[in-house]
Formats: sequence, structure tokens, C-alpha cells
Amino acid sequence: MEEVAERVSRLEEVLEEFIRTVGIEFSKLYNSQMRTEAELRAFKEEMRAFKEEMRAFKEEMKAFKDEMNKRMGELARRLGTVVEDVVAPGIPYAIRRAFGLEVVELSLRRRKRVRGREREYDVIAVAGDYVFVIDVKSRYRREYLGEFEEMLLDFFEYFPEYKGLKVVPVIASFNFTEEIINLATRKRWLVVQLGGEYLEFVNKDQVGLP
Repeated sequence: MEEVAERVSRLEEVLEEFIRTVGIEFSKLYNSQMRTEAELRAFKEEMRAFKEEMRAFKEEMKAFKDEMNKRMGELARRLGTVVEDVVAPGIPYAIRRAFGLEVVELSLRRRKRVRGREREYDVIAVAGDYVFVIDVKSRYRREYLGEFEEMLLDFFEYFPEYKGLKVVPVIASFNFTEEIINLATRKRWLVVQLGGEYLEFVNKDQVGLP
């Protein structure tokens, strides 16, 4: 009986130790789970706040982009006028220096409507037996060449008063790429840009006057 009682006593001790250990581990697990849930809640809050910040940032960037597009559009319009206002005053000097001709008529932004179609020519300069028809761009792109060519074909239709003169096509800008200069030269068009002498006909030796 004593042996049985001793075994029962040891069994009770083992059971108590097991229950105590299980209780400790359960408590650890419970606390860990609570911490994990709290961390998950905190993480979710951080993500929600981050999403809100990103949404606000996107809205700010959209507003900034819209404002920049508006300003760039205004700048482009103003720059186009500035180019004409810079180029036009220097044309008489450039023509005199390059070809020894005096400009007797100079006009800007000549616009006319014929049979429902409207054309606008940036600068027209009359010197000697020539009428210089000048297309001015702040930055001259390749597609502008085709547009200017169409305008040249219609020039006398819109301005018949110049029919007794020889047309001299000219493209003007602050600066040109070699590609544009070469394409214009093949068409026998003059190219004028800002240079050491204010405005210079950069291909006059290859093209000259008609």
C-alpha cells in the first residue's frame, strides 16, 4: 500500500508540474498572441495612414502636374511671340549683311482668310526683287518643314500683291539641328539663327538667292 501511495504521490507531483508547465506555456502563448494581434492592429493602422498619405500625395502631384502644364502652355505661347519679336527686328540687318539688300517692308504675323481657309505667316520682308517669307519657331522640328512647304505653295494666293517678286523661303529659330539645316538646304531654303552677329544665315553659301 505504501508503494502504491508513493506512486500516487509522485504521479500527483508530476501532474501538478505538468499543469503548471502547461499553464506557463499557455500564458506565454496567450500573451504572444495578444501581442501579435496588437501588432497587427498597429500595422493595419500604419498601412491605412500610409494609404491616406499616398492618396493625398497623388492628389498633390496631379494638381502640381496640371499647374505645370498650364504654365508650360503659357510659356510656349509667350515664347513663340518672343521669338518673332526677337527675330523680326534683326532680319533687315541680317539681309543687308548677307545679301547687300535693304528691307523696304517688314511685317509680322500676317494673317489672311481666302475662301474659308486661313493662313498666318510669321514674318514677311521685302528687299530688292525678293520677298522673304520667314517661318519662326522657338524650336524647329522636322514636321514643321512640311507645314511651311504647304504655306509657301499658297503664298501668292493669299498675298497676290507680291506676285512680281521672287519668294525666298526662310526658317528661323534660336538654334537648329544639323538634320534640319541639311533638309532645308536641300529644299533651297535659307536658315537663320542666333549667332555671333545676332542673326546669321547659316547656309547662305550653299543656297543663296533664287
